[in-house]
Amino acid sequence: MAQCTAPIRGHRTAAAAAACPVCGGRRSYYHQIGYNTYQSFPSEHPRASNNSLSSGISNGGMKRKAKWSPAGSTVLYSPAQIMTLTPVRDNIVKQAKIPEKYDLFLCHAWDDRKGAAKELCDKLIAKGVSVWFSEKDLPLGSTMLREIDKGLAKSRAGIVLVTPAFLKRVENEGVADKELSALLAKDRLVPIVHDTTYDALRDVSPLLGSRSGLDTNEDSMDEIASKLAELFV
Repeated sequence: MAQCTAPIRGHRTAAAAAACPVCGGRRSYYHQIGYNTYQSFPSEHPRASNNSLSSGISNGGMKRKAKWSPAGSTVLYSPAQIMTLTPVRDNIVKQAKIPEKYDLFLCHAWDDRKGAAKELCDKLIAKGVSVWFSEKDLPLGSTMLREIDKGLAKSRAGIVLVTPAFLKRVENEGVADKELSALLAKDRLVPIVHDTTYDALRDVSPLLGSRSGLDTNEDSMDEIASKLAELFV
């Protein structure tokens, strides 16, 4: 019985393969059907094409630094966040830095004053942002709405902490339109959704819900504070 000569002579050339009593006939068959026994086969793990890589970048919305981020910053923004914050940043830059003026006005539900609102305020202050916050800037015995109007007038921008408690407050009292319409009109307001959704916000306040913002489902409270702080660099 004929035996393959590959173990002894090897099949490194076409002539060696043809001289083999076993593989020589097989090679002629491969040539008849159009195959080459020495054809190189594609890799098992082909590289992704440039098109697929580009698609992944655009569809995934890869995060990057904002144009206003200081050198050495590690804070990254999604494309949607940059689009939302750019007009706010532009309006902040246009305003002079006045000592009596706050950087941010923090609007929140009364029930959040010792919880999420205080947490956000403390993180902002720790990052060098001056914040008008009812718990520290609302004098005892003062008229709340008057003091809020003063706080808004003295603030370069505003943030609204949207929580379930805030949604309930807006639904029952409709206060957001009165307090925040001026900031909304001038692109100086950033909603921050916490433990709820923008869909829920739009259901109770179409005006405020029409504005995109930040979300603690995407970023931690500390990351959000960092992004807000960079607006004032």
